[in-house]
Amino acid sequence: MTLFKISEAASLLGVSDDTLRRWIDAGTLRAVQDQGGRTVVDGTDLAALAVDRARTPEDPAAGHTSARNRFVGLVTAVTADTVMAQVELQCGPFRVVSLMSSEAVRELGLEVGSRAVAVVKATTVVVETAGSPR
Repeated sequence: MTLFKISEAASLLGVSDDTLRRWIDAGTLRAVQDQGGRTVVDGTDLAALAVDRARTPEDPAAGHTSARNRFVGLVTAVTADTVMAQVELQCGPFRVVSLMSSEAVRELGLEVGSRAVAVVKATTVVVETAGSPR
């Protein structure tokens, strides 16, 4: 069982320590005392709360697709030249960057402040941990 200190759990959820303590007090998240008497949160409970809190807005234009990674968000930056463009979206707590043609940016009407959906279909996803035991 992986246990996280309050500050670690808060950082993983992108909230303040005080917010996490309020959630514990309200019963939104369960905490226990470790052997040293510190308040800690079980990793399984933290993961469940992270999934619940990370819901992105519904995509009203969503149809049927094989891609499962859809991130609804706001365009925060568009950098374009005559041929290529870089479009940045803020999708909840995630920054998603896409490289596309400048023509596609114009056709999609992408500009700062517009709503867009990043659809990711990847054949390779790398997962890392710090100092994984063997």
